Amino acid sequence: MTADASIRPIVDSPVVQTSYGPVRGADDGRVAMWKGLRYAAAPVGDLRWRAPVAPEPWTDVADATTFGPVSPQPHSPIPMGLGTRADEDCLFLNIWAPSGAGAGDPKPVMVWVHGGAYIFGSGSQPMYDGTVLAGGSDVVVVTINYRLGALGFLDMSAAGFDSNVALRDVLAALRWVRDNIAGFGGDPDRVTLFGESAGAAITTTLLAVPEAAGLFSRAIAQSAPATSIYGGERAGAMADLFLTRLGMTAEEAHRAPVQALIDASQQVFEHVPATSPGLLAFAPTVDGELVPDYPVALAKEGKTHPVPLLIGTNKDEAALFRLMRSPLMPIAPKAVKTMFSEMSNDQPGLQLPTAEQFSSAYPARLARTRSLGVASDVGFRMPTVWFAQGHTAVAPVYLYRFDWATPLFKTIRLGAAHATELIYVWGNLISGPRDVTFKLGGLKTGEELSERMRARWTAFAATGDPNLPLGQPHWAPYRTDDRATLVIDRRDRVVDDLDRPIRQAWGDEVLSFR
Repeated sequence: MTADASIRPIVDSPVVQTSYGPVRGADDGRVAMWKGLRYAAAPVGDLRWRAPVAPEPWTDVADATTFGPVSPQPHSPIPMGLGTRADEDCLFLNIWAPSGAGAGDPKPVMVWVHGGAYIFGSGSQPMYDGTVLAGGSDVVVVTINYRLGALGFLDMSAAGFDSNVALRDVLAALRWVRDNIAGFGGDPDRVTLFGESAGAAITTTLLAVPEAAGLFSRAIAQSAPATSIYGGERAGAMADLFLTRLGMTAEEAHRAPVQALIDASQQVFEHVPATSPGLLAFAPTVDGELVPDYPVALAKEGKTHPVPLLIGTNKDEAALFRLMRSPLMPIAPKAVKTMFSEMSNDQPGLQLPTAEQFSSAYPARLARTRSLGVASDVGFRMPTVWFAQGHTAVAPVYLYRFDWATPLFKTIRLGAAHATELIYVWGNLISGPRDVTFKLGGLKTGEELSERMRARWTAFAATGDPNLPLGQPHWAPYRTDDRATLVIDRRDRVVDDLDRPIRQAWGDEVLSFR
């Protein structure tokens, strides 16, 4: 199952009038596509490290059949297939809608925020081709670019620039969707913001951002490092480190060639987790302006937006980083010990697992295997559980864990690692002849699992309830009395209080990075 449209004829789609000018895309008989739609002016020159501004209107029909440039970024250790070239002028979005969709039959809208550790990725990656998701599920799919790394997540507010410009990019894209999506067949009152990894953390952060109120009516967060957000002191230290590596003042950096910023970004990106396990170089900031407080803390206080939330992680999140030999997650026992020490220094009141709790929560015989579990839980599972518990006070929450792994992934000890659920959500199971995911089998099961996940995700986008017709287990909202969790595997099942051992080990005190 792929999203390859090359076997279907491409024809011009109807011209759609946006609030800035008319655009024409393409239609392959299954979906209509509009690519490279500008949602904000080029964030270059004086607009570097500034909040996005509206684009200039146009009168001629604009061609929307090719992707726009993506945010400049270092070379990724994982092949990203960005879909197009990189340029600082990168604030574009892409739309897939079922053929024939129109304003008379408004469809649910799903706006995707890609992951990539806040420094990699794009909305035009082939994995995020919306043909299968939109054409097979009767939804309108939107993917967006936003500024990455130092261009999007460096807090330069001490030098008079705007903070959190990447978050502001996503908000600008959501406003564009609100104002224009009806012309593409979407329902502006049924917008689901969904994302994975860094994109999921952006989603959970925006659930706590007052300016995001009313811009989306549901949210999906896949493998959200929801606590990867920094207080002002740490964000300022990261900015100072970046400028030191760059060898410039903030004003000089504002005018510097973009490649110099990208080179320094890569140095800092590699340096920070290697010297401070568990930390990333770039992340959103609690700036007291756009982001008033730590999102997980606000969720615990019942101060997130009251929209239904579908949230979860993968069983073996950290295994991907072990396979990549990446320092992004502390996997070696020594790195985990260092992380624990820094966590204690950063938050003296934080509950860390006792020896007995540690053995109960992580019963593996090998220290390295235990460290994989600790890394997965500190980085992804516990932030997800903390956020889910808090958000239940304001809206229904559906918690899941993705456990499925193909025979090959089991053989190479990857399992249900970070990002392995993506192909099933998007329905793009095979990326090309060199894709080895199903080399040892499992494709039929993968296709069935993909159909279930897409059905659940799009049902949630349409109604706020991800349940399927009779024959599938009933997925009840997460409540503190039973803590129902959907385990997604060869056969789905609902388990009560799946996370009890790690909840008891880590407690309810939220880890934050001040």
